[in-house]
Amino acid sequence: PSNISELDHVDGPANAAVTLIEYADFECPFCVKAYAAIESVRETFRGKLRFVYRHIPKSADTGFTRQAAEAAEFAASHGQFWAMHAQLFLHPDQHDLDSLVLTAKAIGLDSAACRKALVEKTYAGRVRGIAVEAVKNGIIGTPTLFINGTHYQDRVEQDLLRSAINHEIQAAQAMTT
Repeated sequence: PSNISELDHVDGPANAAVTLIEYADFECPFCVKAYAAIESVRETFRGKLRFVYRHIPKSADTGFTRQAAEAAEFAASHGQFWAMHAQLFLHPDQHDLDSLVLTAKAIGLDSAACRKALVEKTYAGRVRGIAVEAVKNGIIGTPTLFINGTHYQDRVEQDLLRSAINHEIQAAQAMTT
């Protein structure tokens, strides 16, 4: 699961010492809780960390969770994935069609185009493809994290995650000296 593809949403330098990959669902309560910890480490290690987000909605075909992922893909197609990503995690109870359209408008996107894309399921195939790849890689639960290709199995808490990433950065620095 460490190979980066065009389906991924990536923030941070390609040559970062650490790559953190998250498989998540915008409506998973554990993912919502993990969001703050992950955002904190992204900020702490800015420039040293490459963060990769991959969708794995509880069901790629039903419910608001799929629709939220499609809204994120709509935003991505307009260069606003991370803004939508943040709003979806900060407001997990606002993933119905009308709320997603309002969120798109709030981050500067065309609300009519967003509504059309969600109603017509323009990004459903992309979301399904990402989820299928995740399942092929054995990912079934969310959130699932990998740090430099190694499955992170501890609690997704700020201090624990920061420590694990810091360990990887130190290991990378030791190898270059």
